[in-house]
Amino acid sequence: MAENKAIVSNKDLIGAAAAARMSAYAPYSKFTVGAAVLTSSGKIFTGCNVENISLGLTICAERSAIAAAVTARAKDLITIAVVTESQKPAVPCGSCRQVMAEFNPAMKIVAATTNGESQEFELSELLPRPKQGILESDRNV
Repeated sequence: MAENKAIVSNKDLIGAAAAARMSAYAPYSKFTVGAAVLTSSGKIFTGCNVENISLGLTICAERSAIAAAVTARAKDLITIAVVTESQKPAVPCGSCRQVMAEFNPAMKIVAATTNGESQEFELSELLPRPKQGILESDRNV
């Protein structure tokens, strides 16, 4: 028997990311970001950026959304939308790309602005060899 999966459009995913952006905490940069990650079963998990005066402790929206999914035991991530108030769509930072690759090296990324401009990427375009050279050994890790 086939499973009835809800079809989620990029527009729906962007809308969820835009809503999450409204919760962002960005008192230092004023650059608010929202993200929404979609699972293969059609579930959406959202996150926003949370800044810290010690900038290295800032949490990006993408990692926040992925953490929410993992907390709910959803690891079958297929698409992530990121919404920013910028002139051009902003792509995820290197740290976020590496975290995305942990769950799906072929993840689709939809980067959008609050003005409605969007671009789509495959994670593999932005991070071509996410695991090369990492944990290479003869032992199983």
